[in-house]
Amino acid sequence: MKNIRNFCIIAHIDHGKSTLADRLLQTTGTISDREMQSQALDDMDLERERGITIKSHAVQMDYKHSNGEDYILNLIDTPGHVDFSYEVSRSIAACEGALLIVDASQGIEAQTISNLYLALEHDLEIIPILNKMDLPGAEPEEVTDQIVELIGCDPADVIPASGKTGLGVQDILNAVIDRVPAPEGDPKAPLQAMIFDSVFNSFRGIIAYFRVMNGSIKKGEKIQFVNTGETYYADEIGILKMDQHPRKEIKTGDVGYIISGIKQAKEVKVGETITSFDNPCEEAVKGFEDVKPMVFAGIYPVDTDDFEELRYSMEKLQLNDSSLVFEPESSAALGFGFRCGFLGMLHMEIIQERLEREFNMTVITTVPNVSYFCYTIREPETKIIVNNPSELPDPSIIDSIEEPYIKAQVITKSEYVGQVMNLCVEKRGELKNQVYLTQDRVEITFNMPMAEIVFDFYDRLKSVSRGYASFDYHPIGYQTSDLVKMDVLLNHEQVDALSALVHRSNAFDLGKKICLKLKELIPRQQFEIPVQASIGAKIIARETIKALRKDVTAKCYGGDISRKRKLLEKQKEGKKRMRQVGRVEVPQEAFLAVLKLND
Repeated sequence: MKNIRNFCIIAHIDHGKSTLADRLLQTTGTISDREMQSQALDDMDLERERGITIKSHAVQMDYKHSNGEDYILNLIDTPGHVDFSYEVSRSIAACEGALLIVDASQGIEAQTISNLYLALEHDLEIIPILNKMDLPGAEPEEVTDQIVELIGCDPADVIPASGKTGLGVQDILNAVIDRVPAPEGDPKAPLQAMIFDSVFNSFRGIIAYFRVMNGSIKKGEKIQFVNTGETYYADEIGILKMDQHPRKEIKTGDVGYIISGIKQAKEVKVGETITSFDNPCEEAVKGFEDVKPMVFAGIYPVDTDDFEELRYSMEKLQLNDSSLVFEPESSAALGFGFRCGFLGMLHMEIIQERLEREFNMTVITTVPNVSYFCYTIREPETKIIVNNPSELPDPSIIDSIEEPYIKAQVITKSEYVGQVMNLCVEKRGELKNQVYLTQDRVEITFNMPMAEIVFDFYDRLKSVSRGYASFDYHPIGYQTSDLVKMDVLLNHEQVDALSALVHRSNAFDLGKKICLKLKELIPRQQFEIPVQASIGAKIIARETIKALRKDVTAKCYGGDISRKRKLLEKQKEGKKRMRQVGRVEVPQEAFLAVLKLND
């Protein structure tokens, strides 16, 4: 056990984690030069296309140290984007050390700090690495000072490296062996292993990845899941290299996989503890906290007959991404679907894309929102959780509404401070702190409502700072706000999928923008369609989609004017009747366009 090292790679998005992991795999001979491809651990097409890591990936490497001893290195490559921080927290729970990678040209970013704090909470040994040293814009001295100030380490501890050229890879491997502690645990104690990830294989069922804390697990052994109490047989166990390598036994401190013929997604929960049925452990492993979704949106099948198919697809996807939360709901406009909880907007986009690619499900996504607490006059002590604007009680009995607030940290160049502050104030943010990290890098801290960043905050932040701002946030609880429910009416019929809870001060502007956007996107009909935004019975904005006119008088050539008038009167009557019975279909683009009102 003294020759095992478990470590993960953490960094801000795009600082070169996956490229450096590729070099580590090549140097240790885990992957041959013939099989090598960039982002070797990222096995999803989506990850390669976007150049981001979405899933954590575990891999075992064998390494012969300069002292002549053989070591087993278990590496977990983690995502960098704030929306996938849950993946990072799970990976950290299974490790003793972390490589903190910082881009030598960009320096410390918001996500670097938040991932570092996650690792420090779990008492991980931090190895700072200065990556991308081969870039002409690299500033090693300045960035090293930032790292020293952040971690409080010795400047000599910072390892200069380059994922592209392979510089410093040998030093990193030696530092992992010398500085990361070996796993602790009792090999003779009853089996205690923690599941930190799971994937679905259509031939073999569910494959769970686990880390053995105490004891050992043997092939064919009868095992039990502590929290659910279910029992299974370990049909196959093994270690994870670039592919799966079966083994007879996996011992304390090691990371492996188990196949036990489980077919139901709900039977495997990430954070679950595996123990032996004959000799169970006394208590479960203290896993990681439950996921807290930030953004809620409805996902509906385009064809309502595909509802069961969509449910099946979502369950399979949840196995692979345990931060996805969903429950069934129905909408008057869209039929049956699911109310889903996501960790952020990118997460929502990725889930939608994966449903389309991996399961061939074309879906409609409604306007995302957050969950609110509502207190009524009748029962002032009872809070009603409102996930959807349609669940809001009648306005006459509402006492107050609370909305979730976040602490947002933005790190940007000093020249963009003005624009970033304007954006945050426009989004009802309250400035809390402003710190100059270096001469031209500023960290601005705001308290702001979660609902305001759900729509287009991140895109607009990138545009006002020309891409030089990094953003990170965490929830700080609920606060009372003056919120109202804004409905959208088409031809005097409410479209429940477009309803939103908005702050009273923003309602008029937002209503006007939505009406204008819908006027552009909804196709014209044979009759006039009013598009209205309302608060209760009060209409706050209106646009009219003009009727398409058919020229009914075209067949009259000359003759008495009364003939033309008669035809026009007949058309007028027809249009009146059509307006009463006419239904307006809302195109899919209209639901998505509401998210991009400022474009």
